[in-house]
Amino acid sequence: MRDIKSMTMEELAALMAELGEPAFRAKQIFQWLHRGARSFEEMTNLSKALREKLAGSCTLVPPAVERKQVSRLDGTIKYLWRLADGNCVETVLMRYHHGNTVCISSQVGCRMGCAFCASTIGGKIRDLTPGEMVDQVLFTQLDSGLPISNIVLMGIGEPLDNFDTVLRFLELVNHPEGLHIGMRHISLSTCGLVEQIDKLAQHQLQLTLSVSLHAPDDPTRSQIMPVNRATGVAKLMAACRRYFETTGRRISFEYAMIDGVNDSDGQADLLADWLEGTGSHVNLIPLNEVTESPFKPSKRVRQFQARLEGRGVTATVRRKLGGDIDASCGQLRRKRMEESQ
Repeated sequence: MRDIKSMTMEELAALMAELGEPAFRAKQIFQWLHRGARSFEEMTNLSKALREKLAGSCTLVPPAVERKQVSRLDGTIKYLWRLADGNCVETVLMRYHHGNTVCISSQVGCRMGCAFCASTIGGKIRDLTPGEMVDQVLFTQLDSGLPISNIVLMGIGEPLDNFDTVLRFLELVNHPEGLHIGMRHISLSTCGLVEQIDKLAQHQLQLTLSVSLHAPDDPTRSQIMPVNRATGVAKLMAACRRYFETTGRRISFEYAMIDGVNDSDGQADLLADWLEGTGSHVNLIPLNEVTESPFKPSKRVRQFQARLEGRGVTATVRRKLGGDIDASCGQLRRKRMEESQ
């Protein structure tokens, strides 16, 4: 059985030829899929014979809402979606003055092992499919009734660890016959897979690359982010410079502020040294507490920001949304796993 939701328009056209159907059916099917059809029977402008052929050769299983939480503080909505195989992933819908942003997952679990993140507890189960990634955007929009204008690949999983799937997802979600969300409205966050950053640069996409840096020195970054042990900060920052030179797109650096770990003036100065001349932006993130983690939120966020700005680095503090609904990555899925055990 083929995963029809993950097919491009060209692949659908090839499928139609294989089934002896006219090529224009591909566009009709693509439109149904990306408007939220839950079954082939809903595709009423297709013949009954074609619908039966599709049902016999392709899978179409929408995600189910396993749990939904709505923040009383700011209207943030967090979904725990149950997938066809019973695994669950999280999606968060955040409301901003410039539009609604959805933060989606790219994997079930994560193998990167970042010490302050709940997503990685229990490791990686599997990669998501392109269709499962599209469904997070589509069904969040349909369930909430809120139009989505921006996408952030910053949920459960490491997007560049699921590279080909993510590229296919970007093609699907950008398609004018689908959700048609422009690349400049999409951000992709990575913990810093150097080879994959170089590979991504060659595609010349107009998305925003966000690098989860979280420390400017190897001893600290290797302590909290095991991925750093393979390459180190210097190689990562060199890859970021190459990305900027190749694409012309400035990188945003994510920096979770951890009390007594990465929030000293010296670390702010070192970070500024790395970013000198790149025009990069630093997004300082007040740490979300995770029960299993010993790390606590920094009390020096504003001082750290001022230190960076004094060195000419643009630094903002991320507005904390959904604090009353476990909105940070992995927390809702982790609770569900504990309950099932």
